[in-house]
Amino acid sequence: MSLFGSSHFGLPRLKPLSSKRSHVVSVLDIGSTKVVCMIGRLTPREESQVLPGRTHNIEIIGIGHQRSRGIKTGAISDLDALESVIRLAVDAAERMAGLTVESLIVNVTAGRLTSDIYTATIDLGGQEVELNDLKKVLSAACQQSLRQDRAVLHSLATGFSLDGERGIRDPLSMYGDVLGVDMHVVTAERTALKNLELSVNRAHLSVEGIVATPYASGLAALVDDEVELGCAAIDMGGGTTTISVFAEGKLVHTDAVSLGGHHVTTDLARGLSTRIEDAERLKVVHASAMPNSSDERELISIPPIGEDERDLPTQVPRALVSRIVSARIEETMELIRDRIQRSGFSPIVGKRVVLTGGASQLTGLAEVARRILARNVRIGRPMGVSGLPTAAKGPAFSTAVGLMIYPQVADQETHAPQSGLLMSLGGNTSRFARMGQWLKESF
Repeated sequence: MSLFGSSHFGLPRLKPLSSKRSHVVSVLDIGSTKVVCMIGRLTPREESQVLPGRTHNIEIIGIGHQRSRGIKTGAISDLDALESVIRLAVDAAERMAGLTVESLIVNVTAGRLTSDIYTATIDLGGQEVELNDLKKVLSAACQQSLRQDRAVLHSLATGFSLDGERGIRDPLSMYGDVLGVDMHVVTAERTALKNLELSVNRAHLSVEGIVATPYASGLAALVDDEVELGCAAIDMGGGTTTISVFAEGKLVHTDAVSLGGHHVTTDLARGLSTRIEDAERLKVVHASAMPNSSDERELISIPPIGEDERDLPTQVPRALVSRIVSARIEETMELIRDRIQRSGFSPIVGKRVVLTGGASQLTGLAEVARRILARNVRIGRPMGVSGLPTAAKGPAFSTAVGLMIYPQVADQETHAPQSGLLMSLGGNTSRFARMGQWLKESF
């Protein structure tokens, strides 16, 4: 059964996930390096005190992954190639789980993801804040985000205000003259989403929902205190590095830079005159983001480009490999530092950054990030999930696991169709869940 209900501008929206029922969820992580399909069984649990928003235990019962083809820097470049990879990944997951997948939750990195804050206010006339007032102010904020060329992926109320006093989480039953709300909205270009859906449909599958990659990876890699107190999750993928900022339990900002692990590999291939495949192996086995003096004395073999067996490998100091790698890593970290600073959310991020994604496993990366970002840095791996094979327990699989987590937190979002009526509102256990139910029954 699909978890998603009616669409908003063609995008499927998640129905509230019952905390008393078990569900089977299928997800598809389409990245520049690999395509991953996961099938998970979600069973009810007591509210987690460590992991944000978890209402269910997650057991992975099927997983399949393939090397990406037809994707470049997160964008689709060859539909036929991508369709084939999707089929193979889904087939492997189906065989392992012993069931057939018909629809999936999918991530998106392309489409120039944009993060904006919209503010709306309504007059109260000194009266008590009622449910209908919340509906009006949330609907007004949602309406501001509607554009014909872009689709809303996520829309979260990050805080309310009364008479200019900000930072109010739940204004219901309070008195004031003016009620305001700040709404964080993540959008993407419609054409990119259409192409994403087309690639899935061509594999005879349907899209149940679309989640921004930085949101998904943050859900998987951060713990409750980080999400509540303020933290940035940096997902270093093959073609793109994304940024997500969380505070007070919610996603408050996203961004992306078009640099990733594949750019490091390409730098090595060009700088050392070797094949991409050999450059990738050199990066994984020998490279470090922090060159040291001993690297000058250690020589490594560089396979030449070409098929002439008489060509002998060249010998270069390991330090040369690390210098090539560190230059690109430092550039990436400096861009991330500048993006966080320009976003205005640097004070919210505070001193905590979590690195995740496949490229975050590079030796010495965390140390370089600490120096350039001037923050405490740790490597984030998927947490609170059972059944993952050993090879899938690392940072490279954070986005896929985050897609599995997303149905548990999707009801925090508020969406408005063109008519202006709210499609969903609330959280799992808060008063907003009851407000959401009231709105759905009344409107």
